[in-house]
Amino acid sequence: MKKVLVTGADGFIGSHLTEMLVAKGYKVKALSQYNSFNNWGWLEKINCKKDVEIYSGDIRDLSYCRYISKDIDIIFHLAALVAIPYSYQAPESYIDTNIKGTVNMCQAAMENHVSRVIHTSSSEVYGTAKYVPIDENHPLQPQSPYSATKIAADAMAMSFYNSFDLPLTIARPFNTYGPRQSARAIIPTIITQIASGKKEIELGDLTPTRDFNYVEDCCRGIIMLAENSSVIGKTLNIGSNTELSISDLFELIKELMQSDITSNFDKQRKRPNKSEVFRLCCDNKRIEELIGFKSQINIRDGLKKTIDWITKPENLKVYKTEIYNV
Repeated sequence: MKKVLVTGADGFIGSHLTEMLVAKGYKVKALSQYNSFNNWGWLEKINCKKDVEIYSGDIRDLSYCRYISKDIDIIFHLAALVAIPYSYQAPESYIDTNIKGTVNMCQAAMENHVSRVIHTSSSEVYGTAKYVPIDENHPLQPQSPYSATKIAADAMAMSFYNSFDLPLTIARPFNTYGPRQSARAIIPTIITQIASGKKEIELGDLTPTRDFNYVEDCCRGIIMLAENSSVIGKTLNIGSNTELSISDLFELIKELMQSDITSNFDKQRKRPNKSEVFRLCCDNKRIEELIGFKSQINIRDGLKKTIDWITKPENLKVYKTEIYNV
């Protein structure tokens, strides 16, 4: 039974990854960001909480990273600040968490002789597509402070492989969605506003396209990377190889929720022009060829699962649909 550490386990993807690892028989240590309320984020809602060692701490502290990674076989490093609008307001926070936090985890993994590290990137590092589908050789474009820090974090992580032989792989998910995603993301934004009974929905630019990948597929891909030594030292996309505009996404969710709601442009939700990523579509060939990964849940089925979860009264009430979540 391998012992694994999931940083950012209290978040959207991290909580699902924690559940999946427990189901596969791993002994899981889950790191939740420290807070004085003793709140473990989405780990409070997982169905296997009694089978997980939950710790509260902060990846910005090297001493704590050393402590939490002792006697660990695999580190799944997901902890990060991810909200793009907030990165315009607080870029130094993203430097401290995304870059310095990643360096701390890599340093701790190296000192504690961790056998595998999976560092989680983001498709935002590619910026607006110069060609599609986007493979791992696509240029990196820092179009927001968030994406700039993820580019830097990826580079620092890979430098530990190149400089110190840290057995590291970079997983680069495209737009992951599903139950527990925060309201800052477009899919829960649409679903929660419809479910709350609004007559008109507040949205930003509807023209960008994204590659939406269901969270269970994303987590399965991340675990497959950890279980295959042939991908050490490599960066691999995890996506669905499909492309959907925000406008078409809105219409699809309306159809699935049997809603006739209309949209209203909210300028505060629009990114600065040079910062908007207008097109993302994943090329999955590398991960499919190396380890056989392919997404299994299509967008309609994934959205149905997401809608079913969000619209449960006990889940919907945690979303503050009356405000714009930065």
